[in-house]
Amino acid sequence: MAGIVIAQTTVDDEQKAYDLARAAVEARLAAGVQIDARMTSFYWWKDAVQHEREYRLSFKTTVEKAAELEAWVHERHPYEVPQWIVLPAGGSSEEYLAWVVKETSTQ
Repeated sequence: MAGIVIAQTTVDDEQKAYDLARAAVEARLAAGVQIDARMTSFYWWKDAVQHEREYRLSFKTTVEKAAELEAWVHERHPYEVPQWIVLPAGGSSEEYLAWVVKETSTQ
């Protein structure tokens, strides 16, 4: 059976976060997406330390769908270089794994 990953990105606009989350689920690229409350991020960009208020999106998907989800998100992402981090979701219950696989299936 497939494995689960959590793929994360950030955006600086709440509506854009909602739109990406909903559309990824509707496209069956993610079984679910969580949007974390607004946070402050500090990072290097264009030779200076920047800071921005952002929302983190955590997409629950399968290992097999991760690359397709990445390409899909990057096509729609407002940032020049979007954050994209994929974390293994070890220890998931068989029931949850089965749900993620079912909800990301296009059949």
